[in-house]
Amino acid sequence: MPHRPTWLQRFDGPSGEHKLFQHLSILYSKTYLGLLRDELTDLRQRGMALLADQKIEALKKRFCDLSLFVKEIKERFSRWFNKRRGRRGTLWMDRFKSVLVEGKGEPLRTMAAYIDLNPVRAGLAKDPKDYRWCGYAEALSGSRRAQRGLCKALGKPVDGWKSTAAAEAYRCLLHADGREIKDVRNEHVVRSGVSADTARAVLAAKGKLSTAELVRLRVRYFTDGLALGSKEFVESIFEAQRELSGPKKRRGARRLKEAASPFYTLRSLRLSPLD
Repeated sequence: MPHRPTWLQRFDGPSGEHKLFQHLSILYSKTYLGLLRDELTDLRQRGMALLADQKIEALKKRFCDLSLFVKEIKERFSRWFNKRRGRRGTLWMDRFKSVLVEGKGEPLRTMAAYIDLNPVRAGLAKDPKDYRWCGYAEALSGSRRAQRGLCKALGKPVDGWKSTAAAEAYRCLLHADGREIKDVRNEHVVRSGVSADTARAVLAAKGKLSTAELVRLRVRYFTDGLALGSKEFVESIFEAQRELSGPKKRRGARRLKEAASPFYTLRSLRLSPLD
């Protein structure tokens, strides 16, 4: 979570309240924000500016609080879902669980692997690299932020994703810790995970992925890059597009940086799953 005093500085100054309402519009409806603005205006007109300021401060106190954030997201999603499906009552079985994790060593590595293995254990993917919205897949797609995070979890230099073989080490960790566990008596799956055969193959390869596979992971969402191919091909697309859209766009072919790729794209591939 962000450091609250530092994060709240964006709402300081004469335009702070306007910026606050802009931020609140991400989650709250125009109707709610309109009523809130009217209430604040009414309080100030009646000489109760202190009470209005207290309401603003109460809103700010909600920021950078994981418990309040998850609680509100779940409540609002439940209301939307119930309205859409014509149902009532709670939607989630339990409240979310949280745990403080030491930011180094084995606890951090274990927690990182646990999070990235969740889609495999839930049956959403057979390999965590194939689940777009996890940190490991994001790191393989080229996100420097995700790579630095996993390097920190592994206790390696934050810029050592390639030089220290952090990608290979983390892949081995995922498949060693994430193996499917079965009851030896009846072959019943006790804990879902990667298959034993897959885990053995990954460990035998020492976590290395082929160049072709690395390129595929980097460019799996082709429409994000608009064009993919040789530098000459992408430059020709760029020139044709510039004739249509005008001279504002000045950059042409961009080389993929992962796996010493020979390919180029017309624009940087989108790395963030939320973009």
